[in-house]
Amino acid sequence: MSDKIVAYIDGGSRGNPGPAAAGFTLGDSCGTQLQAKGFFLGKATNNVAEYTGLIKALEAAKQAGAEQLTIFSDSQLLVRQVNGQYKVKSENIMPLFHEALKLLRGFKSWQVRHIPREKNKEADKLVNQALDFRRDVEVKRESVVQNQKPVRLGVLISGGGTTLINILEYIKQGKLNAEVSIVISSRSKVAGVERAKKAGLDVKIIRRKDHHNIDEFSKRIDAELAAANVDLIIQGGWLCLWKIPDRYENRVMNIHPALLPSFGGQGMWGHHVHEAVLKSGCKISGCTVHFCTNEYDKGPIIVQRSCQVEDDDTPDILADRVFEQECIAYPQAINMFAAGKMQIQNGVVKLKS
Repeated sequence: MSDKIVAYIDGGSRGNPGPAAAGFTLGDSCGTQLQAKGFFLGKATNNVAEYTGLIKALEAAKQAGAEQLTIFSDSQLLVRQVNGQYKVKSENIMPLFHEALKLLRGFKSWQVRHIPREKNKEADKLVNQALDFRRDVEVKRESVVQNQKPVRLGVLISGGGTTLINILEYIKQGKLNAEVSIVISSRSKVAGVERAKKAGLDVKIIRRKDHHNIDEFSKRIDAELAAANVDLIIQGGWLCLWKIPDRYENRVMNIHPALLPSFGGQGMWGHHVHEAVLKSGCKISGCTVHFCTNEYDKGPIIVQRSCQVEDDDTPDILADRVFEQECIAYPQAINMFAAGKMQIQNGVVKLKS
């Protein structure tokens, strides 16, 4: 179970006071849904319902073994009260407020943040279902329907292999219709190599410095990918330029830790990207999954996910927040490819109906 958990909470009543319900969704740092529940409360106010959703989510996160917790709520009042920015005045809310603070102190770190209602649709849906049915509801986690042959992946790494591990976890959970046929590392002594071997994967070390030129280097990579009969190539923290053969056009994916076309190009990788984002004063960052060409950070964009840039962010803090979105975006792009849902028109990826 992940020690980093993200919860979305909501609550409401029809009448204020009137029939009320609370709800929450719980997910790990990779975006995998762990729980999704709604609770019918009987007659209560909106604020009571909101705090009940918070408490239910905190109890579930603790039971799931979370140590670090991020909670999103569309109630500005609740967020301000929990963060000490607004005093609790209602006697009905006070016991719930203290119970929530007590539960929060049980985590190593936590944050409660406000989001607009349109970004809290899942928790809101659970609340309305509980109100409509006048009973508690629970949404069971769904797996990917394995009605097609798994797409064979070749994964290129140069470092810790965190993207590879995330992909393997999605496959293990049945949420990604794929299998890793080969892992190619441009470095021999990195954590990603050991992680891949520990997972029982076929690992090849192909270093640029062991080859006379980029053509020879690229041909060696191509030969290993062909031998593994891969359908799709995934660059996960791959830092070496290689010449992509024509037959792999729109079959090589990369993920960039910013919203392309901004903050891309040669030299823009890792912390260089996050430092540039912070220096620019951007308020939104995120990640981009795109098909690769033989130009840096070019090629059709497949999936983008965004996140806030906070005033007190450091490159490390922003990198962690962006990586949370990367863990969701890459499997999503691979699933789209595996399901044959993409078509490319004039360099633009469009979804098939």
